[in-house]
Amino acid sequence: MRFDEVDLHEDILDALWDMNFEEMTPVQEATIPVILEGRDVIGCAQTGTGKTAAYTLPLLNRILEEGNPENKVLSVIIVPTRELAQQIDQQFQGFSYYAPISTTVVYGGGDGKGWDVQKRGMLMGADVVIATPGRMISHLQNSGVDLSHVKYLILDEADRMLDMGFFDDIMKIVGTMPKERQTLLFSATLPPKIRQLAKQILRDPAEISIAISKPNEAIDQSIYVCYENQKMEIIRHLFEGKELSQKTIIFSSSKQKVKELAYALKRMKYRAAAMHSDLEQTQREEVMLDFKNGKIDLLVATDVVSRGIDIQDIGTVINFDVPHDPEDYIHRIGRTARASATGRAITFVSETEQGKFHRIEELIERDIPQNEMPEGLQGPEYRPENDRGGRGRGRGHGGRSKSENRGEGNRGSKDRRRKRGRGKATEVKGESRKPADEQSMPAAPEAESSETSTTQTEGKKRRRHRGGRRHRKPTTPTPENQA
Repeated sequence: MRFDEVDLHEDILDALWDMNFEEMTPVQEATIPVILEGRDVIGCAQTGTGKTAAYTLPLLNRILEEGNPENKVLSVIIVPTRELAQQIDQQFQGFSYYAPISTTVVYGGGDGKGWDVQKRGMLMGADVVIATPGRMISHLQNSGVDLSHVKYLILDEADRMLDMGFFDDIMKIVGTMPKERQTLLFSATLPPKIRQLAKQILRDPAEISIAISKPNEAIDQSIYVCYENQKMEIIRHLFEGKELSQKTIIFSSSKQKVKELAYALKRMKYRAAAMHSDLEQTQREEVMLDFKNGKIDLLVATDVVSRGIDIQDIGTVINFDVPHDPEDYIHRIGRTARASATGRAITFVSETEQGKFHRIEELIERDIPQNEMPEGLQGPEYRPENDRGGRGRGRGHGGRSKSENRGEGNRGSKDRRRKRGRGKATEVKGESRKPADEQSMPAAPEAESSETSTTQTEGKKRRRHRGGRRHRKPTTPTPENQA
């Protein structure tokens, strides 16, 4: 479906035309008409499916149609991290280029000036407030911010926020809003805690589910089965003496490992930088900007950048540690192979991480092949049953995949695996899918609290795209930059 086939405001269509957005992604096609009808929505879609545009476009449309004559805060978008808040704001600026829409971004980590800018933006009645939970609570307690006129509430990456311990904060924020409002909840998974939250804040929601927990098929996935003290040697093998033609992200679950890895790579004369919660807001923004602009080739990061960061030309993702939650594996490797590109994902699996990685393989219903160890290194066998105390399979030292080692024996286990939906959007009203691993995510940084950039464009003159929609010529659909 094309964007000009739904009832969107002319100013929005002009901006989409300029941005070369024509064909909707499945989540946009399923979600936008429902939101335009005014219904509450639970959207279950993984990163990279275009869900940001799926809720921002109908939200902008409603605001343009109804206006904001009293200059009150009309809509609030709650997100887990400052980076995601900034990215959503950037998309708003593009989609509302021809429209007089004002946005305020609220997140912590800045100075007193940033606090004042956020406070002023909300007190002046920004049309859209994009906020992290901790910072919004601070403003509600200290700035006299009024959310009693909010008509639209959106929770993005809701599962991540609950994993970070924000349930109570979210409920406090919701308690300051009118009960008569439209609420949209987007999450990569729908575990019981998300169902509980949805039951409390949504009214008769439509459920839309898109390709849950399936990595992009364009990602070449592989692993090194190794001992913990061999991981750095494998890094040296992968990068030493080689030119990097594409951007690479190395993920670790430990801030200390991130710092040590970045330092080691710099000593190897690579353009590397660390990204973690100990950095000040300005430092984090500078690192991400340098990475986007190509001044940095290697970004070593915690899971603070595993979701919501849209950088198109990342060629490789390396998991230095197996993530605690199998769903986080999907989000990490989803940083590559975006916008119809290809990419590769390499995971280091130590002897104590084999059980965790086996749960990832069960979740994605796929056996990930093993790479040959670098010359001079001998890793352990892949025997996840020794780590998890249950059913598992052995794997030799060679670079063969598990299916090669088992031969015909893997058919039965594959047949026993749970079937999962994929492909087109479907509206679901049945039971929730329980994630393979309910282990909570590691305590995340104060990325929740948030600093802000405020963009007030109320006085902006409306500008019409020269040709106007009537003179546009159809072009070949190009989904690559779908948000």
